[in-house]
Amino acid sequence: MPDDKLFGVHGAALAVRSQRMGMLASNIANAATPGYKARDVDFRAALNSATTPGGSLDAAIDANTLYRVPLQPSADGNTVELTTEQTAFAENAVAYQTTLSFLNGRINQITRALKGE
Repeated sequence: MPDDKLFGVHGAALAVRSQRMGMLASNIANAATPGYKARDVDFRAALNSATTPGGSLDAAIDANTLYRVPLQPSADGNTVELTTEQTAFAENAVAYQTTLSFLNGRINQITRALKGE
């Protein structure tokens, strides 16, 4: 991703968190699917990869997607642990909202500066 002087890494962080949210939602939706393998994104590594010169968000997500290893494997091969997924989803949602609030504040600052307020 290109270096963004106005928003820093926050735009990329929002995109990575959004992708992670979808992955965690998929894990939760497939909690009862036999053989389903829970996946997650290493947020920090994906963000670092996405923000390096020449980095791509999609490539960063793909390279940093991991299969979750369950604490208690199920007999049907499903690796989703619902409480783990729900906790990760909630934490990611709060972080997403925080990043979004920061970006909205920054946009308001820029808008006021352009209007001369």
